[in-house]
Amino acid sequence: MNLLRALFTVSAMTLVSRVFGFVRDAVIARAFGAGLYTDAFFVAFRLPNLLRRVFAEGAFSQAFVPILAEYKTRRGEAETRDLVDHVTSLLALALLIVTALGILCAPLIIYVSAPGFAAVPSKFDLTVQLLRITFPYILFISLTSLAGAVLNTYGRFAIPAFTPTLLNLSFIAFALWAAPWFDPPVLALAWAVAAGGVLQLAFQLPYLARLGLLPRPRLNLHDPGVWRILRLMGPAIFGVSIGQISLLINTIFASFLVTGSVSWLYYADRLMEFPTGVLGVALGTILLPSLSRSFVQQSGEEYSRLLDWGLRLTLLLALPSALALAILAVPLISTLFHHGAFDRNDVAMTGQALVAYSVGLVGLILVKVLAPGFYARQNIRTPVKIGIFTLLATQLMNLAFIYPLRHAGLALAIGLGACVNAGLLYFKLRQHRVFEPQPGWVKFAAQLAIGLLAMGVALWFAAGSTESWFGGSAWSRAGRLSALVAMGAATYFAVLWLVGLRPAQFVKRAV
Repeated sequence: MNLLRALFTVSAMTLVSRVFGFVRDAVIARAFGAGLYTDAFFVAFRLPNLLRRVFAEGAFSQAFVPILAEYKTRRGEAETRDLVDHVTSLLALALLIVTALGILCAPLIIYVSAPGFAAVPSKFDLTVQLLRITFPYILFISLTSLAGAVLNTYGRFAIPAFTPTLLNLSFIAFALWAAPWFDPPVLALAWAVAAGGVLQLAFQLPYLARLGLLPRPRLNLHDPGVWRILRLMGPAIFGVSIGQISLLINTIFASFLVTGSVSWLYYADRLMEFPTGVLGVALGTILLPSLSRSFVQQSGEEYSRLLDWGLRLTLLLALPSALALAILAVPLISTLFHHGAFDRNDVAMTGQALVAYSVGLVGLILVKVLAPGFYARQNIRTPVKIGIFTLLATQLMNLAFIYPLRHAGLALAIGLGACVNAGLLYFKLRQHRVFEPQPGWVKFAAQLAIGLLAMGVALWFAAGSTESWFGGSAWSRAGRLSALVAMGAATYFAVLWLVGLRPAQFVKRAV
């Protein structure tokens, strides 16, 4: 399998989803702005979304894919089908219980996750109502993630990568056409979440059927493969989801700040998710099955080469993305969100958060590449220890930064925490002799530094003044921003070409 081609496929599908995600956020920003209603919705949606990332796409996928790859390679078709049936049945049962508890305990959950809302009863009650509507999303999206993990293990990367687009389309449709039918209109966003979860699961089931792996309800608590996954999954929650847990804690901090703080952090985080998803999630998605196969086949050299390939691609693409986000924060936010109720102050405050987040973008993406290096080997203990340390360090930074920097300090703590996480993961991979860098890193780093310097200077002078991005129509700003992005990318890759970096150096690393 050509990994570079697989990466392009996943990134392209993810790009489609992220573009529709920006359309969705622009529609929400125009209709609702950044205030009480959006704060309430984003808090309500954050918990089921967090559980999705932690249990479904995070710990569950990292625990399930290595075991599934082992069964597929060594056990044969019948045992693999049994494993899928038994895991799906147990997961569905557990999710039904969690969903029922989430709906029942919604007031307590909001009080714990956003205690500052309790001071405004109307805001608190609305958030509880929204959470009860959105909580079933965790049931549908977790089963969707299980289906996606199976498809990825069998090399069907495009379908799971495209699936999130359906949630964005649901948001857009409900915000544009259904909102006037609800009182208050923000309830439409909650129902969009529920509908999007159903659509995503329904979309993937036919592709599982084509593989002959459509799950059948067969609960078997004595399957050793199921218990191996559960033993890996429990501690893996910390190892792969520290950033998401930190975001939830940040919501608690932000709930005590001025109204709009939760929304400013949300919109900045959404912009960060674009490169994180297109590159980080895509790389992690294709690396984990390949690393798992290499481990099962006891190919240490191939294992190390895969990680080296992933690290170089990450730095090649994540470093310019981080620099561009910092320089173009106001142009990006004004173009995408400065419409309707989203005013200049919202642009400025969201821009501060985005600049702070950009400090840790490379770390956030590196974690997506380095963590599979441990989980493919079914090593849970090391990432868990690193994750706990990172979580504690992030909260100490929250306390240090929130007073002088307010909401931007919370974003900065998340970014720096991700860098700490990535640095420790890398150190332990080297210490355990799991990863040995391939030759040429010094030259590669020098080439990247020259390209980044050229791109940064070009963007800085071409972007113009902040004030200039508040005038003109939305289309004129979009055209100007597109030209800036194209110019920055052309400058970066042209300079890399001039200093000797060639695409073939990455194509030959494909497996």
